[in-house]
Amino acid sequence: MTQADGEVDARGSPTMTEHRSARENAPLDETSQLVVTGKVSKVVGVVAECEEFNCPVGSQCVIESGKTRATFEAEVVGFNDKRTLLMPYGDVVGLSRGDCVRCVARTHMVPVGRSLLGRVVDGRVNPIDGKGGLRSDERRPIYAAGPHPLKRRRIIEPLATGIRAIDALCTCGKGQRMGVFSEAGVGKSALLGMIARYTSADVNVISLVGERGPEVREFLDRDLGAQGLKRSVVVVATGEQPALLRVKAAFASAAIAEFFRDQGMDVVSGEPAGTEEFTPSVFGMLRRLVERAGQSSGGSITGFFAVSVEPDDMNDPISDAIRSVVDGHVWLSRSLADRGHYPAVDALASISRVMNDVVSREQREAALEIKRLIAAYMEAENLMNAGAYVPGSNPDMDTAMRMMPRIRECLAQDVLESSDFTSTGELMVRLCEESRAHGTSFHEKCGQVRGMRHVRGGKRDNGCP
Repeated sequence: MTQADGEVDARGSPTMTEHRSARENAPLDETSQLVVTGKVSKVVGVVAECEEFNCPVGSQCVIESGKTRATFEAEVVGFNDKRTLLMPYGDVVGLSRGDCVRCVARTHMVPVGRSLLGRVVDGRVNPIDGKGGLRSDERRPIYAAGPHPLKRRRIIEPLATGIRAIDALCTCGKGQRMGVFSEAGVGKSALLGMIARYTSADVNVISLVGERGPEVREFLDRDLGAQGLKRSVVVVATGEQPALLRVKAAFASAAIAEFFRDQGMDVVSGEPAGTEEFTPSVFGMLRRLVERAGQSSGGSITGFFAVSVEPDDMNDPISDAIRSVVDGHVWLSRSLADRGHYPAVDALASISRVMNDVVSREQREAALEIKRLIAAYMEAENLMNAGAYVPGSNPDMDTAMRMMPRIRECLAQDVLESSDFTSTGELMVRLCEESRAHGTSFHEKCGQVRGMRHVRGGKRDNGCP
């Protein structure tokens, strides 16, 4: 690792500082001995064109202005005939025709290590929290393949999030990929902050990509807090920063998470996504990013990918793309949030595809019973609003009406409250026992009907789906 401005730590080892020269900040590839240079021939928008510059896509470059003596860090993003296209990580103001371009690395490497815990870094893993330099254990490329399909361990262990609505009704497993969908302002950031504070995982790697500047400070102070930050790495690339840097932040977060996973740790990775219009290449990029989460031969990365959607619309392209590659999703409901119910997890719209493999049969049946009661209550509520509900006409609805206040009380949770995973499972079982005291449960009813099967009109009628 290069030394920054001649600064060394107490043990005489080089450190990273927040203010480095462009050359020191570039991820140097020590294996490359050939220096490739060229000159800027054209700048269009945020892309600079360079002639006679033979470097592969992904190469890291430095552009040195001959007029202002300023330096610009950039990356090779493509080619146009005989010209190489570069995209600077910052503003292009000050670039001129004829400025010198140097290739300083063939790939983008970032520093990783335990010293990142408790720190806030930018999309290139430079500290931005004013706490001084970082010590890196090694450097890793931000682009890497996910675990080999045949070397991924099966997901058979639950991952406690500390949130009752999730742990009880859509339980996550270690190495699972979960989407978190909602409109803006329904509580995604608060939910991710609670997971970071209360999860049973060893490390959190949180990527705040595209967020507004004030939201970053709010998330760190209010949602994450000092307790969550101690075992977290927060990577920040706000919305006003170049698109290239925001993409780098997402993949740098994956590289950091993989380092801790390879140390045998269980990692939770939180990654937001937006709803803007994207080019087709973005969908392939999303798949590559999501596939890097999961189980490996050592540790695990459990990914929570937060997606902002249009009101009541889960069918936009990004939502569909995320749902097609994750192992479940949590839907946050505007209706529940408007009623003051937090976390606003919609139990009926949320699902975990690995829940059956990570919880006991009792907890699985309890979750089905609670969801059945919620569904019956919603149907009864619609009838009540229409003035058509008659108490006593439907035993299931009557039971749901009596149980719903108790269910809401159990699923609601203050942001400063943590819930033990085992206690949550026991609570759901007790709720089912209470519902049976009020009426016949779904499983009992199905069993009774199956016991009275008979043939009507030559066809078997079992009365149950």
